[in-house]
Amino acid sequence: MRPELGCCYYPEHWPEERWSVDAQMMAESGLSWVRIGEFAWSRLEPTPGDYQWEWLDRAIATLADAGLKIVLGTPTATPPRWMQKRYPDMFAVDRDGKARGFGSRRHYCFSHQGYRIACAEIVEKLAQRYAAHPAIQAWQTDNEYGCHDTVRSYSQSALTQFRIWLKARYQSIDQLNKAWGTVFWSMEYSSFDEIELPNLTVTEAAPCHELDFKRFSSDEVVSFNRLQTDILRRYTAASLIHNYMGRIVEFDHFAVGADLDVASWDAYPLGFLEDRSDYGEEWRARFVRQGDPDFQAFHHDLYRAVGRGRWWVMEQQPGPVNWAPFNPAPLDGMVRLWSLEAIAHGAEVVSYFRWRQLPFAQEQHHAGLLTPDGRAAQGLREAQQTAADIEALGTLEPAVAVVAILFDYESAWAWQTQPQGASFDYFRLVFEQYRALRRLGLSIDIVSPAQLGEQHYKLLLVPGLMSIDDARLERIEAAADVVLLGPRSGSRTEHFHIDLNQPQGFSASVECVESLRSSAGYAVGDGRLEHWFEHCNADEASVSLTSDSGAPVLLRSGSKYYLCGWPNEQLAEQILTALLELVGVPTKSLPGGLRCRDTATHRFWFNYDNRNLEYGDKRLNPAEVYIETL
Repeated sequence: MRPELGCCYYPEHWPEERWSVDAQMMAESGLSWVRIGEFAWSRLEPTPGDYQWEWLDRAIATLADAGLKIVLGTPTATPPRWMQKRYPDMFAVDRDGKARGFGSRRHYCFSHQGYRIACAEIVEKLAQRYAAHPAIQAWQTDNEYGCHDTVRSYSQSALTQFRIWLKARYQSIDQLNKAWGTVFWSMEYSSFDEIELPNLTVTEAAPCHELDFKRFSSDEVVSFNRLQTDILRRYTAASLIHNYMGRIVEFDHFAVGADLDVASWDAYPLGFLEDRSDYGEEWRARFVRQGDPDFQAFHHDLYRAVGRGRWWVMEQQPGPVNWAPFNPAPLDGMVRLWSLEAIAHGAEVVSYFRWRQLPFAQEQHHAGLLTPDGRAAQGLREAQQTAADIEALGTLEPAVAVVAILFDYESAWAWQTQPQGASFDYFRLVFEQYRALRRLGLSIDIVSPAQLGEQHYKLLLVPGLMSIDDARLERIEAAADVVLLGPRSGSRTEHFHIDLNQPQGFSASVECVESLRSSAGYAVGDGRLEHWFEHCNADEASVSLTSDSGAPVLLRSGSKYYLCGWPNEQLAEQILTALLELVGVPTKSLPGGLRCRDTATHRFWFNYDNRNLEYGDKRLNPAEVYIETL
């Protein structure tokens, strides 16, 4: 595979006489792809049924004449103002019962059936007109599902559809009452029509009620996306894509991805460091112009799994953004580093957002490859350098990973429902175990529960997986030579009841669990257990590691290990190093923000740190990339 570069472009924002200049500059800069159209509904259909295609026809022709391949977006993330008049109840409603309004974007409820009909109409019109155009080589559905907390809507439309969903799931109200445990607090229902949404309650709703609403809300995203893919499939064989985001767990990306050909995501390393990092001011100061050294890599590997091997970066940060609490400029060289890191993880395309910085509206402080007055910005110069790097590298093929970590969206919903501690966050739990593997110099696969068994690994990590029945346990055991489960894995049934047989597959039992302040952790040699600890009775299981006070920390049963708590960085690396040595996987001890990633033919080294780093014979400056042939 030879990776390619692209950008996001909005011809409707610029004078038409500028289009050909921009298109030619893109091609001359080494860009092959351009994404257009995903926010253009008001220009495509300014009034109901009045379709204005001619400007888009000319824009597509101009880009195609420059040799660019086009991703055409469906515009359903930005319904025009007239849509509100047609469907005044189409807006999502937040958890506090307040309806969203017009004036921004993503102002729709996934469950509104009238809005779905309108979406189907515009998608079909687009497909009928442009599917046969040779330059339209991919389609993007909607834009950034989940952005601005818009997955879970508490509207009347959502309530209507939720009741239908529940009836299909449980068949009888007695089955629902049993699953939800409604005998507690006299919450029993006599019909599905009595059920409300799990908001505006005095205190928490029944956990399975809350979890089922999260499942339902995810299914609504899946069916909304499928509405569009079903239409597009009738007209085109081009790749269908959606652009996911960073640290968004409110819907099952694997389920959405099943209806698509390619997964993509929008990578904003500096914005994400500012508003999606769990680490403090010292950490942010160290990586303020580079981004977290593992956050991008984690999502590259996650979306490679979602796309079943095919994935892109649809929006790559090219300079300061506009939406984080603070928006610094990247260190010189970081745009190239981020681009090459994506390529090392197997990205087919890295596409920069956006071509030119806009001098008006909400995103006017979001940098582009060009400045607002049309001059080349630092991002363009680094994109051009990346294009030269790609030319020198030639064809790249992925390496086969020997270590994997399981990621499950339903588990994220479960621990959002009852975290049992302010610091227990599923994403963070998985991410910290992933980070420990990266610090040991490993290339990692991320897999979903449904993907277990597609490849055999030396080591599989299964942190925090909510529910594990016998069949799932068997698949987990068969997926790797050694498996590390926990903490909290298999602790609930599918209906969010405590699983009385935990931890599964171990002749051991959990006596009680506790969530921990950072000051109340348990010492384990040079490391610590933080956030969460399970007091386990080993019974017949062997104990491989104990806390300094003698409590079991790591249980063993055959090739399975169970981690009874949340390890800090030092303890996680200690445990993983020992398990990797057991299965014959060599490790490295990488300093600071130095990371590496292997393809089948090359090893890429990335210095994310704000200082020079040394490893062996390598000396890397901040933002430097070193590539060696294997």
